[in-house]
Amino acid sequence: MATRSAVPTSKPAGTRPPSPAEGPAGGGRRWPVLGAAVALSWALPLLLHTLSLDVVLIPVLVLAIASLIRVGGGLLDRLVVASFLLCGAVMAFGLLFSVWPWGLAPVPGTGLLLTVLSVSGWLAGRRPHIPLRLRGSDALVLGTVAVVWRYLHHPVAGKSAVDRLAYFVTSEDRLGHFSYFDGIHHVGGYAFLHQEAAKAFMMTPAEAVYPQGSHFLLVWIDVLVKSSTDGGSALDMTHRYLLYVLAAYALFCGALVWAARWIGGPRLRGWRTAAVCATVTAVMMSGSMAQLVERGFDSETIGLLFLAVALALLVRPAMGRAEFVLVGVAALVAVTFVYNLYGVLVGLTLAAVLVVHRRRFAPRRRLVIGALAGGTLIAGLPSVFSVLTKLDVAKTSNLAGPMVIPDRPVFIGCGLLALAAASLPVNRRTGTGQMVLALVLGGTAVIGVFGAWQKLTIGYYSYYFEKLTAAGLVIALISLGMIGLMLQPAARTSGSPLRRRTGLLLRSGVATAAALALFGNVQWGVPSGWGHPSAWYDSPMMKWGRGEAKSDIGPPANALTRRDLKGVTSPVIALYSSDAYLNLKSTFLAQILTHQAGTMVGLYEVFYVKIGGPAAVDEKEYQASLGRLKGAIASCPAPPTVLVGDRRTADRLRQDLGSAGTAATVVYAPLT
Repeated sequence: MATRSAVPTSKPAGTRPPSPAEGPAGGGRRWPVLGAAVALSWALPLLLHTLSLDVVLIPVLVLAIASLIRVGGGLLDRLVVASFLLCGAVMAFGLLFSVWPWGLAPVPGTGLLLTVLSVSGWLAGRRPHIPLRLRGSDALVLGTVAVVWRYLHHPVAGKSAVDRLAYFVTSEDRLGHFSYFDGIHHVGGYAFLHQEAAKAFMMTPAEAVYPQGSHFLLVWIDVLVKSSTDGGSALDMTHRYLLYVLAAYALFCGALVWAARWIGGPRLRGWRTAAVCATVTAVMMSGSMAQLVERGFDSETIGLLFLAVALALLVRPAMGRAEFVLVGVAALVAVTFVYNLYGVLVGLTLAAVLVVHRRRFAPRRRLVIGALAGGTLIAGLPSVFSVLTKLDVAKTSNLAGPMVIPDRPVFIGCGLLALAAASLPVNRRTGTGQMVLALVLGGTAVIGVFGAWQKLTIGYYSYYFEKLTAAGLVIALISLGMIGLMLQPAARTSGSPLRRRTGLLLRSGVATAAALALFGNVQWGVPSGWGHPSAWYDSPMMKWGRGEAKSDIGPPANALTRRDLKGVTSPVIALYSSDAYLNLKSTFLAQILTHQAGTMVGLYEVFYVKIGGPAAVDEKEYQASLGRLKGAIASCPAPPTVLVGDRRTADRLRQDLGSAGTAATVVYAPLT
């Protein structure tokens, strides 16, 4: 079996002579250099913290990593890989940050990270160097991020903090994710390492069983943004958290475009690159995946973001052994910490890399495998911890819930095309072609086995099956880089450089427009033959951009923030309406706005309370709702305050709860 990469090299990876940026072996290992670097690693965070500019440390860390690694020949490639490594490092070092005395304080954490970089660069004898070369297709990657951000951010731009809650509370899932974010902020580390303290902020057993990597990473970013471990008011925190989530989805779309281009490698050039990148953009902007934002699937979004980058770098590991180990460990940690379901795909892909490229790693096989094994232990620590404590894997895997169903035709079609492209002799003889085959076939097997298990145990495809098929869509889309190689490259033309570049730009523009029309339903101003807008305007992202996805939480949010939560320290049950789901969201919102989401253990009892508003209900419904309300009250650690939107209902509840000996303060709280 051939094991060479898609871009043949004359010498094995890791054996090339040092570049001028690296210097001769050991030439950069001078003690004064190390001392100065370590001193600067602490002086800079101290200075920026004094100026309340800790957020500047994020690009500083990215650039520091980018200057020491040797991956990718262009600036954007280098920055993407550096950012990925930083995220993995933050989540891994977060285990230490969670137990040391300083928690998530900006200076100790960033000082340690910069020190590790300084020492690593000194030991490797590498001088800082960043390639400044840009590619024309960088505009498509960055443009995708910018356009998606524009649509997602538009509805909340200029809105008041209270009005933005209508876009924050589009589902209770986001409220749950925010409670994890809030809890990690307050306990100063991973909740599973501070379970008793975290129970006040998140509903048990989430503090022990739910993957917390994305929430930890966002808290770490938020601490630097705020230049403080104090997150401030919960209302302000919800706005910042929403912005982080919107940015994560925009970055996810851009990461898919970049990943497809990376897999295509140096052979994917010219108009073919534009066709591939624009196709991925079109699918993500017009397809169903934008519902991840509305449904509040925040961890899944970030998990898919890291999965896309991880799989791309492993499918085409165009890097030396040291960088490969770093990327492999970062992939295991970042993906598994954020969404452990996807860690299986990373593990299988890593195993395939070690087989396909076995000759590359032969000189240091034991060292490489040992380092990856260590990374696997770190990556699996939270998951093992949850399984050994409170997680029922079989029961959780079959949970029901709202689903975002990936576009089946795109998922199947792109996967089949990837198989066709990778099986061509010209691609099958390359390491990248073999890796694409392994990834597509392996991913299909994992999804198929999980689906068969669900059909056998519960008789239908459930919540986590669609989560796994979303990973399948990621695999299919990034594999478009291999499919692009099937297209006929443009022949070299004579003439001036300006003429050649103009021709390239025109062909790339036409390819981009064609991809958006074919896969995004963009009609480019041509009137619809059916007399109504094209499917592009009915896509989830367009609807979000027009403000059609906002929730009905507006009136309760106004009542809670401007009147009903003032001075309240007890748990709150908000029955503003006879709509049970609105009561559930209002109650959950009340808890997170007072930093005590964990006190409402019986929150989902409120989902069955269909009283509170002016709408009349029959006696049978009232008694059923009363019983559920008593259950919710009984779960509270202290007598709650029950806000009721209708005066008659409030008076009756006060009397009925009192006669039953149920301790609660019932308050008449009309929405108008």
